[in-house]
Amino acid sequence: GGASRAGGEFDDALSAVCTSASPEERRAALAAWSGLPGAREAHPREEHLLPLLVCAGAAGNDIGVAVDRRTMLGSAVSSFIFGETHQS
Repeated sequence: GGASRAGGEFDDALSAVCTSASPEERRAALAAWSGLPGAREAHPREEHLLPLLVCAGAAGNDIGVAVDRRTMLGSAVSSFIFGETHQS
């Protein structure tokens, strides 16, 4: 349905922001997260995004790495890590 499509669009946009944007672009995009495609359909309220916002802010200049993407309650959900722990 529309909600699951919006969730996928939002997850795709969020993944691009966290994994390929420069730190400055990431900060700006996350500060304006509700403007990402499908954002308010996927997250009518922002509290579910707070852990990501805190981690991305604490990451400084580290680029995120997507470590998981799954479907939960019909919507795409991704997990990211930031920092040197993901580098080998």
